[in-house]
Amino acid sequence: MGARRQGRRERLAARALPPVFDPCPPGQIGGQYTPLTEADMRAIYDTALRLLDQLGMGEVPDALARQMLAHGARQRADRICLPPALVERAMSTAARQFPLHGRDPARSIDVGGDRVYFGTGGAAVQTLDLDTASYRPSTLRDLYDFTRLQDQLANVSWFTRCCVATDVPDNFDLDVNTVFALLKGTTKPVATSFTLAAHIGPIVDMLNIASDGGFRDRPFVKAHISPVISPMRFGEDAVDVTLECLRHNIPLSCITAAQSGATAPATLAGFLAQSLAETLASLVMVNVFEPGHPMVFSNWPFVIDLRTGAFSGGGGETAVLNAASAQISNWLGLPSGVAASMTDAKALDAQYGAEKAMTATAAALAGGNLIYESSGMTAALLGASFEGFVLDDEMHSHIYRALRGIEVSDETLGFDAICEAVLGEGHFLGGNHTMQAMERDYFYPRLADRDAPITWEEGGRQDVWTKARARARDILSTHHPEYLSASDEAAIRQQFNILL
Repeated sequence: MGARRQGRRERLAARALPPVFDPCPPGQIGGQYTPLTEADMRAIYDTALRLLDQLGMGEVPDALARQMLAHGARQRADRICLPPALVERAMSTAARQFPLHGRDPARSIDVGGDRVYFGTGGAAVQTLDLDTASYRPSTLRDLYDFTRLQDQLANVSWFTRCCVATDVPDNFDLDVNTVFALLKGTTKPVATSFTLAAHIGPIVDMLNIASDGGFRDRPFVKAHISPVISPMRFGEDAVDVTLECLRHNIPLSCITAAQSGATAPATLAGFLAQSLAETLASLVMVNVFEPGHPMVFSNWPFVIDLRTGAFSGGGGETAVLNAASAQISNWLGLPSGVAASMTDAKALDAQYGAEKAMTATAAALAGGNLIYESSGMTAALLGASFEGFVLDDEMHSHIYRALRGIEVSDETLGFDAICEAVLGEGHFLGGNHTMQAMERDYFYPRLADRDAPITWEEGGRQDVWTKARARARDILSTHHPEYLSASDEAAIRQQFNILL
């Protein structure tokens, strides 16, 4: 009996080792799911162009209005109309593919084309506490802990700050300390938002300290900005932030975040037309100032529950709208950013798993280049969860495996292996063909339980939330990265009010 238990322990230890070959790495190819026909996309695009040409954009700041008018826009009363020729000229100069730099060059990713990457977004004001399993206000320490946790998760390809440090009341200190936490906790590509344009220059000074003055040449921080406020108007502060980012060569994710039935039509087609028009307006804005500047075309359709007016992050409408958005962006040849995995669930339960898997799989199959909000978010983006990050990382491996598809060749068809098994042992267990496929073709989860019920009972009847909590605690207790040198950190602390 003891030998049997020892053998089982050895098998479990072997299973826990990382695979020699990763069967489902990030960057798999999407585009298999096409909820819209070619005629559908053409109708939506044509309607978006009509909206920009005939209705135009409201509340355009003076500097932006002058630049747009100089490039062929028209003024109609207090609105700026963007003719199709101007929009299509901006698309022709727009960046189609570009790198998102990591501070570690080995962690950089290429955005655009047909590759799919999962990453984060969000501005959660609450954190699901690891110890109490209750929500509490998010803190700067939470942000740093989320940063170093995801640093160990292979399927978070870039990290946008996922929560807001509600314990930092001053907006400048908040922006500075958010970026400092990202610098200290990871060398992946990162992203943040800036409250005001005036904050950007000093923060770039901090980024130059961390990169020996090389930030402009290899900008490893991307800005998340929503320069358009639905419906069909610009936001002055966000436009100012955009223009300041352009001056410092900071890549952009210009996010349209319309909400169905509230700030955009309730019909899905009408929603897509307006949201596309608004994201195209952001693209025109960027390209009339800096043609070809790296910008993720981040058309994020958001859904509200029309019975209550509450934002809904899960559901079939969210899945199909973000998939359709990715499809349209890719059809236009623009680097697509969409949002998925924004479950409405508060607990890590069946609703959590169903809504996340449904929306993330749809966005990936549709070919979203960058899929935001995909890790750790709960409660319709109001919450963030450490265990959620770990669980979502495993879900993304399954999705990447599905995207990878099936390789068909003489070797994988296995004619000789079938003959050998039929004429020999009568099964494929332990055969050379099986052993070769074992690591190459299959992903083995470390959290999902595949044991028999009796084994699960003997192991303490653990649910996946419990296992994810243990995994998150293990990472947080052992991974203390030192990505900032002591001298760089001292220089930053001398110049800024660092609260971490």
